[in-house]
Amino acid sequence: MFRSILGFAILAVLAWLGLKLVFGILGSLVGLAMTILWLAFLGFVVYLALRLVSPRTADRIRDMIKGRPSS
Repeated sequence: MFRSILGFAILAVLAWLGLKLVFGILGSLVGLAMTILWLAFLGFVVYLALRLVSPRTADRIRDMIKGRPSS
């Protein structure tokens, strides 16, 4: 009886450590994805403001990013 209780305790500790590891990795990936999305949003806002203020400059930036040769 003591052996089975000890076995369940060890299994519970291993499961807890495994879940902590898995959710830690997933949490890091979700945090990284949210950071990338936030930076993309900020870039879009800056590009939109530049498009409103100076459309030609925005076109040149877009061509530079896409890799088209400038004229």
